[in-house]
Amino acid sequence: MPDTSPRRVRVTSPRTGAARVQRVPVAREIEAQTALGEVYMSSLLRSQLRLALLALATLAVVVGGIPLLFWLAPELSTVEVLAVPLPWLLLAFAVYPFLFAIGWLYVRAAERNERAFTDVLDRS
Repeated sequence: MPDTSPRRVRVTSPRTGAARVQRVPVAREIEAQTALGEVYMSSLLRSQLRLALLALATLAVVVGGIPLLFWLAPELSTVEVLAVPLPWLLLAFAVYPFLFAIGWLYVRAAERNERAFTDVLDRS
């Protein structure tokens, strides 16, 4: 029995010689210091700067607010806790766990920014 199915025909574009657009990875754009790479790097630097300024402002308000609190309410200066004046207690001991917490939160948020940046690089 003869084969009656039609023959397959290959259809090609007349522009087979046309240049294909090659996608350049974003990491290569950054390494080559192109305008697009500069946009990506400046966005990362801006987000890191915003985070650092937020941490610094929080630190300044809280730590700078302690002396302001005692200036506005001088009766708090006479309070003693375990024979230690409250201003000394706050400025000498209570500030350090706060500094540690701010530093820990800053590092976590900075790493999160960097992970998001590398995810953008990997997707492109």
